[in-house]
Amino acid sequence: MEEVGELFRIISRKFGEQSFKSNEKNLVLSDEVADILWVLICISNQTGIDLMEAFKKNLNKKKLKDSNRHLNNQKLQ
Repeated sequence: MEEVGELFRIISRKFGEQSFKSNEKNLVLSDEVADILWVLICISNQTGIDLMEAFKKNLNKKKLKDSNRHLNNQKLQ
């Protein structure tokens, strides 16, 4: 949860209304994303989850569920 909090702290300051504190100037978005990916890989390994297979299944689910959603979005045309 700590890693997710760090990621969203950067996002809220870089893309949102909040400003960086002096001790946050060196935070790097890509580094925080990589930290979360590392934690997810560790959790998957510890619990026996095939992360690639789970990701493929999730993408297929999204393709079926939302296949036309963005095609009909006026904001994206």
